[in-house]
Formats: sequence, C-alpha cells, structure tokens
Amino acid sequence: MKQILIILMVRTLAIVPLFAQEKPGVPGVQYPMSRIVPDAEYAITGGSPDWLAMGEDMVWVNSRPTDIVLRMDPKTSDVVAVVPVKNPCSGLIIGAGTLWSPSCVENVVYRIDIATNQVVAKIPVGPANNEGGIAFGAGSAWLPSDPKGIVTRIDPATNSVSAQIKVAPGSFTAIFGYGLVWVSSTDKNLVSVIHPAKNEVIAEIPVDTAPRFMAAGEGFVWTLNQTRGTVSKIDPVTKKVIATIEAGVPGTGGDIAAGEGAVWVTARTIPVTRIDPATNQVTAQFIGPGGDAIRVGHGSVWLSNGRLSSVWRFIPGKIADVGSTSQ
Repeated sequence: MKQILIILMVRTLAIVPLFAQEKPGVPGVQYPMSRIVPDAEYAITGGSPDWLAMGEDMVWVNSRPTDIVLRMDPKTSDVVAVVPVKNPCSGLIIGAGTLWSPSCVENVVYRIDIATNQVVAKIPVGPANNEGGIAFGAGSAWLPSDPKGIVTRIDPATNSVSAQIKVAPGSFTAIFGYGLVWVSSTDKNLVSVIHPAKNEVIAEIPVDTAPRFMAAGEGFVWTLNQTRGTVSKIDPVTKKVIATIEAGVPGTGGDIAAGEGAVWVTARTIPVTRIDPATNQVTAQFIGPGGDAIRVGHGSVWLSNGRLSSVWRFIPGKIADVGSTSQ
C-alpha cells in the first residue's frame, strides 16, 4: 500500500508542472483590462462585432448574428453607415474603392462602394472557412475558397475569377504584404507564399502548430498559432521563421495586427497583448473581458469586443503608460 501511495504522489507531482505550463498568459507583464481606457467606444447595438478593415477615413466592422457590416468614423465615436450582408464572415478588406465582405451563407463576396455605402456586386466565390481572412493587393482580391487548398484571385474590374492557386490543405487566411500573398495553413502548420505575377506558390514556410490569423508590418510577417498560443516572426526576404514568441494565448479565435511600433494580439480572457518587434518580447498583457479582432490604423489600436457589443479605439502609448505603473 505504501509503495502504491508513493507512486501516486510521484505521478501527481509530475502532472502539476504540466498544468502550470498550460495556464495562459506571460507572467510578470499582466494587468487588468480595466487599466485600458478607450479614447472612443462604438456601440454595436445587439450585434457581435468581429473583423475590422482600415480605410483612409473609415473603419469597418462586421456582425454575423445581425447580418450587417458597419462603417465607423475614426475621428468620432459614431457609426455612420450600416449595410446588410448575410452572415458576414472570414474577414474584411478595402480595395479598388470597395469593401470586400465574404458571406458564409450565400457563399459569395459582397462588394460595397465606400463612396455610397451601397452593395454594388456579389461575386460567386465563398470562403474556405468562416474563421479566415481575405486579402487585397497587386490589383486583386485573394480569398482562400476551398478547404482542400485553393486561393481564388478576383479581378475587381470584371468581378470574375482570374486565377485559382493551389496551396496546402486547411488554408483559411490570406494577407498581402511586401509585394506577396501570404496564406496560412492551419492543418499543415505552414505559410504558403504566392507571387502575384506568377500566380503560383514560391515558398512554403513551416511555422508553429495551427497558424491561422496573420499580419504584415514592422518589417515582418507574423502568424498567430492557435494550439500553443505562440507568434511566428517571418522574414519576408529570406522567407524563414526567425523567431517563435511565447505569447501565452492558446485557443481558437483571436487575431493579430502589426503597426505603431508593436505587434498586437487579442484572445479570449486576454484581449490585448503587446509584443516588441525588435526584442520579440511580450511587454504587456491585459486580462479580462473583451477582444475578438484587432487592427492598427489612424494612430490607434482598434479592438472588437464581440461579447460586449462594442468596438474600442485607444492610443498605443497608453499601453506603455499603464505598464510603467504598479498594479
């Protein structure tokens, strides 16, 4: 009996560190979410705001449960337009004078004229997954459109498909940066790089497990890896991972953005994480309610709080100010 008891104690002690490792977050840099006071709060009444798109004098957000996309004024806290889109999902992007918004019910991409806030076209291409992203660059829109591994290139002049590029299976998110299209494969743990002049994959970059959302900025491409909650830093010249950052934000959902001198991550229970792109260190994390999507633009960080039916914008410098004070 004593021998069995000792064995059980040893096994229990061996398990405790594993649970400790799985606790989300980065110790030593955590603060309550209440420390962030937004400079503006946009009320999305009855909605669940998620993806964000930055424009020259506008910011757009979608709300799947209420079948709408909304235009926000970055100079005020006003929602200035509401446009019906059935089940808007898998990202938002602005390009060629329109907002591009995939629909997961109609399996089309809505085009909304940003001059009139009116739907001007529905392109018969659906997203590969409701949790993904659409990109615009090199004069085209790029949408992962088949979970087996297809990225569809859409010509905005004709609203038609101009190419379909084979990528790794389980590719759901595309971004455009540094003259290239970057596509993450959540299933195969890699990023495919598409050259827009060739319409073909020119590199496949292994990253940490289950990459989904990505960002281009601060000189690099960044992936949020959902299984372990890490961030991969990719050199766009060498097309190699040069750092894997322990961000401590595992789980589904989340988002990542780059700009204003930092990389920004959002996740459930940890709505805001700031990473220094020079040192690859998490400098601050904010714990509490909020978070769903995150973007940087107009000198601010924008945060969708889906479960709170609001969008925040706040000046990035506030994070440094909060981090310099005691809890």
